[in-house]
Amino acid sequence: MGIYLNSGNIAFKMSVNDDIYVDKSEIISFVNHRVDKNKRYICVSRPRRFGKSMTAQMIAAYYDRSCDSRELFQNLKIERDISFEQHLNAYDVFFLNIQQFLSGAKGADYFVEYLEREVLNEVKELYSNYVSDNETSLPIALATIFSKQMEENKGFVFVIDEWDCVFREYQEKREVQKKYLDFLKDLLKDRTYVKVVYMTGILPIKKYGTHSALNIFDEFSMTRAGKLAKYVGFTEEEVEGLCSHYGLDFKKAKQWYDGYCLKQVGHIYNPKSIVDAVIEEEFRSYWTSTETYEALQVYIDLDMYGLREAIISMLSNSKIKIDIGSFQNDMTSLKSKDDVLTLLVHLGYLAYDEESREVFIPNEEVRGEFLRAIKNGKRPEMIKAIQHSERLLKATIERNEEEVARLIEEVHSANTSPNFYNNEQALRSVIQLAYISSMDDYVTIQELPSGIGYADLLFLPRKHSNKPAILIELKWDKTVESAMSQIKNRNYVETIENYGGEILLVGINYDKKNKMHQCKIEKYNMIKG
Repeated sequence: MGIYLNSGNIAFKMSVNDDIYVDKSEIISFVNHRVDKNKRYICVSRPRRFGKSMTAQMIAAYYDRSCDSRELFQNLKIERDISFEQHLNAYDVFFLNIQQFLSGAKGADYFVEYLEREVLNEVKELYSNYVSDNETSLPIALATIFSKQMEENKGFVFVIDEWDCVFREYQEKREVQKKYLDFLKDLLKDRTYVKVVYMTGILPIKKYGTHSALNIFDEFSMTRAGKLAKYVGFTEEEVEGLCSHYGLDFKKAKQWYDGYCLKQVGHIYNPKSIVDAVIEEEFRSYWTSTETYEALQVYIDLDMYGLREAIISMLSNSKIKIDIGSFQNDMTSLKSKDDVLTLLVHLGYLAYDEESREVFIPNEEVRGEFLRAIKNGKRPEMIKAIQHSERLLKATIERNEEEVARLIEEVHSANTSPNFYNNEQALRSVIQLAYISSMDDYVTIQELPSGIGYADLLFLPRKHSNKPAILIELKWDKTVESAMSQIKNRNYVETIENYGGEILLVGINYDKKNKMHQCKIEKYNMIKG
């Protein structure tokens, strides 16, 4: 058993033995159907915390001939697949975690030589009868071994994890990046010794001009997940099953962690957040356990035309149409707002709707990261928007109706074209934008269903908050009295009867004749029992 060649199945065994394990083994069937074919090159990119390494370890354990993994796959879905026996523990497997090589090298400039030397030394040790000790080329060594064993139809499976870390950690070292890509191309492209390649990263394969140095790969990403969509994260059915088994509120899990949406399967959840919530028995942000908001802050602070407006709009639950085609799949060649937003999709900070070609903030957990990044960022106009929202929330809680109307008017004037401010939906967008700072203390619910209609907005206090609930009804070119009457007559308050605390009923109307907002606020106490 080696470090890089035939490293065994210990890592996968640990995953299977975990208290929480969600079976994604059917992806092996997809990989099996690519073995020994022209389309045997697979690149899967998805954000951190989405189980890339765990899947890579499973695939390596399945193919690795140095171990017996049959027992580990017992009762998993892949065991029932027709291809299961054919490829089980049948090949020499290279498991290359590129991050480890990058860390082990004495510097980025020596990284490629270090990678090739370390792997080649293991090859020489295992195949000393085929490879000369003087050989310095890994591709030549593997080609030699394959030619000697051709009658046995043996070859090599390559599992390459964190393939893109060079582009993320050494963003400006273009020569190192190109040298690395040339190495992978020479190692893999059109090599008959390659049985199949499964490669993972956060970013898709880097483009140079209109071409890619690794155009042999079929790519599956957060913008085009294709047939691998159901393996990107946890599906809604899987999350609902976990919540039912462990006694957690599925609706709250959905509110906190839902939002990623892939055309082929619908809703997708971040596996790490779901597992942490189940273990901790608490819904909160687990993002900072693997990532800090500073990573997001760098991109929010970029001076790209339209970026500020897009982010503020998404914070108010809007979707933004973008063109993902110009993105060069790195973290430096960012020429437009669309390039930045596309990068944030691949990093997991935004979700992408492939059909509508729109991006949006997926859930409460990620929305919190945006707010933290803005509050500590360098964009004064965005910081001002947050501060403005905090004043509005304070005025609402203090039931200062005139101040609330005035602050909403300021948000309207600063962010909305009069030509488009012509209906209740436009008013809703302004109100959502105005209250964006509520994330710290409230869970926002849009169109809360009651017995006879929908309340427009509900801000429900989080467990740690001592603030009142805020229920908002909007009217466009009517009266605040009609808004307040609708809240009462349609029994919107009864929808949250289990809340049991103080509720502020807020009616907001926009008068299109005098172009002014009016506000009315009443306090309602609902004591449980």
